[in-house]
Amino acid sequence: MEEEELECPNSSSEKRYFPESLDSSEGNEEGILACEDLELNPFDGLPYSSRYYKLLKEREDLPIWKEKYSFMENLLQSQIVIVSGDAKCGKSSQVPQWCAEYCLSIHYQHGGVVCTQVHKQTVVQLALRVADEMDVNIGHEVGYMIPFENCCTSETILRYCTDDMLQREMMSSPFLGSYGVIILDDIHERSIATDVLLGLLKDVLLARPELKLIINSSPHLISKLSSYYGNVPLIEVKNKYPVEVVYLSGAQKESFESILRLIFEIHHSGEKGDIVVFLASEQDIEKAYEIICQEGSNLNPDLGELVVVPLYPKEKCALFKPNDETEKRCQVYQRRVVLTASSGESLIWSNTVKFVIDVGVERRKVYNPRIRANSLVMQPISRSQAEIRKQILGSSSPGKLFCLYSEEFASEDMRPLKPAEMQEANLTSMVLFMKRIDIAGLGHCDFMNRPAPESLMQALEDLDYLAALDNDGNLSEFGIIMSEFPLDPQLAKSILASCEFDCVDEMLTVAAMVTAPNCFSHLPRGAEEAALSCWKTFLHPEGDHFTLINIYKAYQDMALNSTSEHCVEKWCHDYFLNCSALRMADVIRAELLEIIKRIELPYTEPAFGSKENTLNIRKALLSGYFMQIARDVDGSGNYLMLTHKQVAQLHPLSCYSVTKKMPEWVLFHKFSISDNNYIRIASEISPELFMQLAPQYYFSNLPPSESKDILQQVMDHLSPISTMKKEQKMCEKCPETTEQRCTIQ
Repeated sequence: MEEEELECPNSSSEKRYFPESLDSSEGNEEGILACEDLELNPFDGLPYSSRYYKLLKEREDLPIWKEKYSFMENLLQSQIVIVSGDAKCGKSSQVPQWCAEYCLSIHYQHGGVVCTQVHKQTVVQLALRVADEMDVNIGHEVGYMIPFENCCTSETILRYCTDDMLQREMMSSPFLGSYGVIILDDIHERSIATDVLLGLLKDVLLARPELKLIINSSPHLISKLSSYYGNVPLIEVKNKYPVEVVYLSGAQKESFESILRLIFEIHHSGEKGDIVVFLASEQDIEKAYEIICQEGSNLNPDLGELVVVPLYPKEKCALFKPNDETEKRCQVYQRRVVLTASSGESLIWSNTVKFVIDVGVERRKVYNPRIRANSLVMQPISRSQAEIRKQILGSSSPGKLFCLYSEEFASEDMRPLKPAEMQEANLTSMVLFMKRIDIAGLGHCDFMNRPAPESLMQALEDLDYLAALDNDGNLSEFGIIMSEFPLDPQLAKSILASCEFDCVDEMLTVAAMVTAPNCFSHLPRGAEEAALSCWKTFLHPEGDHFTLINIYKAYQDMALNSTSEHCVEKWCHDYFLNCSALRMADVIRAELLEIIKRIELPYTEPAFGSKENTLNIRKALLSGYFMQIARDVDGSGNYLMLTHKQVAQLHPLSCYSVTKKMPEWVLFHKFSISDNNYIRIASEISPELFMQLAPQYYFSNLPPSESKDILQQVMDHLSPISTMKKEQKMCEKCPETTEQRCTIQ
């Protein structure tokens, strides 16, 4: 993400100069003398507000506060410090502030502080919280960076960012010279970006002896971290709160019924406190939300309102304690029931949670490199995840944890630690990044868990097919340009191909829409028919990618012609569209356009709707997604993948499913092996176009199949002369490289 100053939400150019208790002293001589004695904030030179002192008392009550002296002493004497503490001990908010104090004490001679998080929701909320505690303005002294949103300036002292944002920053600044202290938080999540940073920073620390590295982790990972980094100082934060654990061994088979029964029993008991329910998947969240809302409407109003909050880890939301004003407005007691899934543990920040219900299983996405597809696998959670869920109840008053599994299940079936994402995910983007970093001499990376060799080989093979590597296996100039885009390599390749085929404007819209969250709203029960009727107005006969362009154009037209933001939101609501997702698509598209302009790629005016433009969009998509092709083998919508023998159906919301017109060959954006093997975001292609654009050696490596035989016949009928002319024309348009490699290959 580019380092540009953006206007940030909740930021303010004004600040209170005096505590509230002195506001009435204006014109009073004693008040003026008192003001002169006020303690000044060293970060902005202004007097502290009364709120600062109020929050300071809360900070001093945090379990980590008593470790401040020990931490600061180790920070001065050591280059690496590990902080071990449970959830809610305060390490994510307090340690970065102490590091900012350290950088201030040495006059920022080595740079400021950056603190990484895995979830963008946590980044934003931590930055807001810490700016409040430090009594400074968000976006100035304290800021945040998340994908496609930068709320920092060049003067920002303390930055919170997602781990992938710091990783991308290493492409332009390999040794991260802007920072004197780097804090890696949420280590227990074991994301790919965090694991890569852990490895790369070993070399950076050797090159920069003045740099400090702080690692915040849950206690479960400490032994692994200690062996990985050697003998480094360890700060252990003790945080023991009373929690009653109830194991319901027979409840796992009928988990939904058990969850509903528990929720309503708790509500009828009259005990105060919110309820958090950990479910296996987002589909379960939607199902539970509908049932609880329906049943909750029939409850006795004297018990108080039951507010159901679906919390999706991938979306920009988190649960916090209501502020004082909200509590004053609530005349009737409200109990929140929060429904979340795996990775939702770090999004629960509220101290009002008194009950947790845990199903003990999760639906994990595991990548299979042999078939280039994800499988959704139901697995037990790890014991470390179960412990973190228990810690959500951490507060002064006792909480209760209901485990819908037995103690034997926890000890025998649960793994000790959460698996590293690097061992279960597609590594193509990571390998592209590592190849880019290799240019800066940081190619060797000592990973805490080595990725599977098969996954690495598949990633290298895919990058070679995409022309991102040269003949020696190094990053080509084309690959360097691809790495500039914060996108999946296949999508980056399609954008670059669109420069060749004069459809950049349309391809940027497609890229933004598939990168942003789903633009279709979650539908309440009974609204399916009305929503489908609305969505039909956007359907495009050429495919789902074209439908997404229609939706974005309609949203953009509405936004340009509306007098207020409320009108746009109402329009989205009326058409069952997700307004925040469309806003995010708008932001993503603007940044992608900036990258296009910065690296001076050709950009043509939009021509959406013409036959030539439709064909060009297909060509651009095929240039990146030729590895994601399927064929209808029986004419009834059963699509067989070209690369393996999995059969799938088009998603019910696909334009082809709605119109009942199934094309024979489709290019698709997503496919996962699950209960419903759906192909998502598909558009029709012709076998002739595929043979013209797919690399010949990719086609040669395809496994034998009827589809491959059909494609071979197509290739045999293609005129060699016209094919040669096409290749010559394409290469004439390409920028010269050291290898003279064609842009579209």
